[in-house]
Amino acid sequence: MATTSSQRKSKNFFQRLFPGPKKERDQLQSFGDRQESERAYDPVDRGISMVPLENIVGSVGRYRDFDSQFTPKTISKDERLQGIIAKMKAGKALPPISLYQIKDDYFILDGHHRVTAAKRLGHTHIRACILELLPTADTLENRLYKEQIEFRDRAGLPHAINLTELGQFPRLDWQIREHQSYLSEERDQDISYQQAALDWYRTIYKPLATVIQNNGLIKSFQGRTVDDLYLYISVHQWENGQKRKYGIDVDKLIPRSMEEFRDQMAEHKEQEYPEMLREITAFILLNVEGKHEQEIFDKLLELDEVTEIHSVHGSIDIIVKVVLTRDLLSVDGELLTQFLLNTIRQWRGIQSTQTLIPGLAIIKDSSGKEGLQKNFRVL
Repeated sequence: MATTSSQRKSKNFFQRLFPGPKKERDQLQSFGDRQESERAYDPVDRGISMVPLENIVGSVGRYRDFDSQFTPKTISKDERLQGIIAKMKAGKALPPISLYQIKDDYFILDGHHRVTAAKRLGHTHIRACILELLPTADTLENRLYKEQIEFRDRAGLPHAINLTELGQFPRLDWQIREHQSYLSEERDQDISYQQAALDWYRTIYKPLATVIQNNGLIKSFQGRTVDDLYLYISVHQWENGQKRKYGIDVDKLIPRSMEEFRDQMAEHKEQEYPEMLREITAFILLNVEGKHEQEIFDKLLELDEVTEIHSVHGSIDIIVKVVLTRDLLSVDGELLTQFLLNTIRQWRGIQSTQTLIPGLAIIKDSSGKEGLQKNFRVL
């Protein structure tokens, strides 16, 4: 009996709803399919290294024989597998497995049982001989990837730096060469480019990238990486003639000299790295309609950022003190404007607002002694 078009559509619909016991995500990837889609044909011998098991995603010829956890689909007593598990438990050395690498993913050429055994024993890495096949398809992703690994290999770095814009690695190369000159002069000996690169990576790049990561700064920049923010901050701090849009507070954390930053961070352990967050205090002057004054008071009390509310007599009806937290790349005015637009300025009865950001102020403690004198600036 012939199948109608509507019957075929109905069948496809139910297949999508009920795909069966083995979903596509539980299958190993086919190396041949991935190689063809990426046009990954240019070989680079990466030697022997430890590879994360979670990055081994497929097989060269046996991707149908295992699920995504490398559990054999055919249930049988495999004496060879049990022997490998016993050797691993006893700590005996086994030959490295053989892998093809395409970008960050690995495909097994030889060593399926060793991977299965390592996963069953809860290992996270496995020793492997790696042949990387570079993608040749002309896509933005592939061009970025090639720039990343070319810079990593040239500098001899342990990991690639993940930038999302083309043509930015010469800026990092400039930092390394500047650091190379500094080290050569400091130590009164010739320092190679790769020696300088490793020291730059450990003492300059890694500390600043860790500070950015620890402070969650990346949450404010969708589609960007920690390395993108490292590049943005470091370029605008350390390259001559660069202008920046963020506040001067960043100079207290990141000096305008790359080597001063290196010396400063050397005084800290990683867990002691400083925060990139600062509090800003502002006073908001409100003119409101009298009939809505109590309603506005109540709404102000509900805002976590509001620390004081004062009803006053004169040309201003209400004075509000707010304390906001910003990162060092944000601008005080922009943060306050966003706060006002999302809250107070949307309320019924607000006629006008004016914001004062204190610079220096006269502060007295309980003994009556005066503190620093500052000025106010109007936003």
